[in-house]
Amino acid sequence: MPSSSQSPQRKQDSELLLKGAVCALIGVIVLLAPYVARSPDVREIMGQAYLAGWFALVLGCAFLARYGLIRWRGRRR
Repeated sequence: MPSSSQSPQRKQDSELLLKGAVCALIGVIVLLAPYVARSPDVREIMGQAYLAGWFALVLGCAFLARYGLIRWRGRRR
C-alpha cells in the first residue's frame, strides 16, 4: 500500500515517532561526542553544547513517550 494512502492520523503518528527518534539520537550524539572525539577542539565545542544535547534527548524521549501513549490507547479500544 503506498504511503500516500495512509490516514492523516497514522501519518502524524509516524512523523511523531520519527521526530522523537531523531531528536533522541541527536541528543545522545551531542552528549557522547566529547568522550569519543579525537580532536581537542571538537571535544571543547561539544562539551559546551551539553545543554543542547540534554534538551534534544529529553525532547526526543517526550515525543517517543507521546507516541507510545497514543499506540497504547489505540490498542485498548
